[in-house]
Amino acid sequence: MPGLRLNLLAGFLLIVLAFLQYRLWFESGGIHDMVMLRKTLALQERENAKLKKLNESLLFQVQRLQNSQDAVESRARNELGMVKKDEIFYQIVK
Repeated sequence: MPGLRLNLLAGFLLIVLAFLQYRLWFESGGIHDMVMLRKTLALQERENAKLKKLNESLLFQVQRLQNSQDAVESRARNELGMVKKDEIFYQIVK
């Protein structure tokens, strides 16, 4: 009888262990989800780094435009085609 109880207890514990392992690996919130979330996190961190660089570049441009009249004039000439008063603009068409 003591051997039978021990075998039943061992069998029960194995079933509980198998059930818990299944939940750990395959159910929501388990290891599979954790691996997928880590991949998603890595992708998002790379995207955030790119956007941070872009933001820094734009902030530099804004500060340059706020502090330098030459930068404003250069941008107006290049992007908007503006000319100063009393200047003559020549456009060469090829």
